[in-house]
Amino acid sequence: MTSEACSGSRCARSGKLQRRAQGEDTAVLIDMASRPEKGDSYGSTASTSEPGGHQAAACRVGTPANPRIADFVLVWEEDLGRQQDTSRDKTGSHRAWRETFLDNLRVAGLHVDQRDVQGEDSAVHYVLLSASWAVLCYYAEDLRLKLPLQELPNQASNWSASLLQWLGIPNILLEEVPDVPPEYYSCQFKVSKLSRFLGSDNQDTFFTCTSRHQILFEILAKTPYGHEKKGLFGIDQLLSQGVFRAAFPLHDGPVTVPSEGLRATGLSQRQVLFRHWAHWRKWYKYQPLDHVRRYFGEKVALYFAWLGFYTCWLLPAAVVGALVFLAGCLMVFSDTPTQEVCSSTDSFEMCPLCIDCPFWLLSSSCALVQAGRLFDHGGTVFFSLFVALWAVLLLEYWKRKSATLAYRWGCSDYEDIEERPRPQFAASAPTTAPNPITGEDEPYFPRRSRVRRVLAGSVVIAMMVAVVVMCLVSIILYRAIMAILVSRSHNTLLAAWASRIASLTGSVVNLIFILILSKLYVALAHLLTRWEMHRTQTRFEDAFTLKVFIFQFANFYSSPIYIAFFKGRFVGYPGSYHSLFGVRNEECAAGGCLIELAQELLVIMVGKQVINNVQEILVPKLKGWWQKFRLRSKRKAGASAAAGQAPWEADYELLPCEGLFDEYLEMVLQFGFVTIFVAACPLAPLFALLNNWVEIRLDARKFVRERRRPVAERAQDVGIWFPILAGITHLAVISNAFLLAFSSDFLPRTYYQWTRAGDLRGFVNFTLARAPPAFAAEHNRTCRYRAFREDDGHYSRTYWHLLAIRLAFVVVFEHVVFSIGRVLDLLVPDIPESVEVKVKREYYLAKQALAENEALLGTNGMKDHRPPASEKNLSPQA
Repeated sequence: MTSEACSGSRCARSGKLQRRAQGEDTAVLIDMASRPEKGDSYGSTASTSEPGGHQAAACRVGTPANPRIADFVLVWEEDLGRQQDTSRDKTGSHRAWRETFLDNLRVAGLHVDQRDVQGEDSAVHYVLLSASWAVLCYYAEDLRLKLPLQELPNQASNWSASLLQWLGIPNILLEEVPDVPPEYYSCQFKVSKLSRFLGSDNQDTFFTCTSRHQILFEILAKTPYGHEKKGLFGIDQLLSQGVFRAAFPLHDGPVTVPSEGLRATGLSQRQVLFRHWAHWRKWYKYQPLDHVRRYFGEKVALYFAWLGFYTCWLLPAAVVGALVFLAGCLMVFSDTPTQEVCSSTDSFEMCPLCIDCPFWLLSSSCALVQAGRLFDHGGTVFFSLFVALWAVLLLEYWKRKSATLAYRWGCSDYEDIEERPRPQFAASAPTTAPNPITGEDEPYFPRRSRVRRVLAGSVVIAMMVAVVVMCLVSIILYRAIMAILVSRSHNTLLAAWASRIASLTGSVVNLIFILILSKLYVALAHLLTRWEMHRTQTRFEDAFTLKVFIFQFANFYSSPIYIAFFKGRFVGYPGSYHSLFGVRNEECAAGGCLIELAQELLVIMVGKQVINNVQEILVPKLKGWWQKFRLRSKRKAGASAAAGQAPWEADYELLPCEGLFDEYLEMVLQFGFVTIFVAACPLAPLFALLNNWVEIRLDARKFVRERRRPVAERAQDVGIWFPILAGITHLAVISNAFLLAFSSDFLPRTYYQWTRAGDLRGFVNFTLARAPPAFAAEHNRTCRYRAFREDDGHYSRTYWHLLAIRLAFVVVFEHVVFSIGRVLDLLVPDIPESVEVKVKREYYLAKQALAENEALLGTNGMKDHRPPASEKNLSPQA
């Protein structure tokens, strides 16, 4: 090992670990001479009450005399036929980096063993990594992992199960899942207090597999293979450079149950999750979140908790939305203005909707007016108010659910106290500074420098949003030009539907633009976020998420916002039309802009959901087939592909786990469609509910069956996604207020009923203005158009009356909703009282366990300054 590959502090720490490990580890760190025979499992699946017992045993490999637990696998491939070509220099540098990296892993105290699979002209190399007891203890304290002090009875429940039990109704949603993980009181691990922790007498089962994975990944992320200041450190860099092809922890055995079957107590954790969670037959069952957390970690479990919670809350919104839509269906044929349009024959000749478009009869729009009536009626106002309050309550109760899960999983103070600086940040930070909470020196990047970088990144974001606006303008021009071209066709049917054809094809083109720009911007946002030097992984992900969401918001919502609030507003009037780049501004189609908005929402929302689900089903299968075909073709001729396949080989055939960002983004954008434009499409919650029922099991199967096991990550909550959801909720209130006021016929109808006729007779004539005399003389015919204007084109008094009413409605609507939301926020505590009591109880137990006035629950050695009064009020029964 060269001197440049190991800094002084790192080598000193490695020496300390090696000295600590003496006496318990032999020179041969892992002995894996024999391959698993056919039918062998990954290890014992016997259930144990000790923390991590089941899980730790399941990933055990090695010989019976010297068993080891394979915590992590590194893989690289070698093309034996290209050893003498022009890539030799690159291959040589990769080999040197790889050897240096593996040497440094050994110095850090890891057990390293290499297994090779030789083919005729290629080879696949697997490096199996595991950590000794000394290394695990050292890093568990360094990473401030929380470990159990005392077991609790499992108290996981939900309100629907409790309600059904209280009513004595059988609960078909309940799923009896075996091997329920116990709950614990826990505190940060201290080596000096090892005996105080539950299960510390068994070194094999004390640390769970997920804890081991976190420790190994931390070591892999920080280990150098060259000069650290040049960025030559960490497994992420080696993966991006192609030095290694993959790095992953092992799954807990095969996913399928043997044909002869096993008892429930004999299933591995992966098999339990597949049978009781990821199976399509379980689509209506509660999710076993504690099992998900034990196997995948808190971050993945919190995603599925949020997805299930949101889907559950979609049910009442979907039911009410469907009832509102059915009410619209019943009103269509009894609505007086709709009947007037359909029976008007040639009473109303309308002005052309575009250049070269013909004059047209209002009665020809009967079908579109009827379709618009399905969404535009008094029930829509009620539903908009309902959804606004529904969204507020959803977020309030999610805060309670999130706080409960964070406590139950020991992550309540993770972001504030326990989270460590990112390895990339630690290596690139120019200086160190004391952490204001723990008092320890940590890598530090000047705030002023970061602010400058964030501002520079904001300029790039603004430029990308400008690109989205340019695409929107191009779509607008496309619609206008397409309407002109279709109207000039000799086909009478096409000419009559010119505006509708232009609008529909424009929606499809817009969806294509959206999907293309999304892929490009995500890569750019990742580069910008890395450059900004965020200290922790949570802050890094929050900054990245915000960038991408701003762009995706503009990308997905720009077209619906244009249709809802701008289209048809700046048209002018016959004889004095406004234009953009020489093309006349768009008017709303014959049925009005609200039906166009509903169409746009359905095309984007449903189209995106269908495309995403097809991609999530077909693409992984195709990629998985190709990965298996590629790897098995590398085996020597005649070798069986399955008989002697080792666990790490089977897992390498799976697809890499791509994280949760795309999953969250899909759901948050869906939440926006459900709330921001719900006044135009009451069926949006129903489509979202149907999609999410599929999405939960689709994502579950993806994690359990089709992807490699991700590194278990801790998380306190859903991160910046919650503030984004709160922002969408506030925007939805304002958006629906303006939709009802300015895009719907609700207020004009109400005004007409108050001032003219309560039965709405004559309402259609009331909403149509006459073309100015000059325009009529030029075309030798008169026509009507939708507007509240006088014959000379100026706005009428009715227009100004309605404008005042509309603005007043917006103010009243948003004040009522925000006021009710504020009251609900005050009435519903963010943290349940039962959780607050448990937190105090855990603090008390941690104080008793660690004693000596050491910092408890995350203060890492600092003196405890809590007032004594708070301790007197606690009793063991608290």
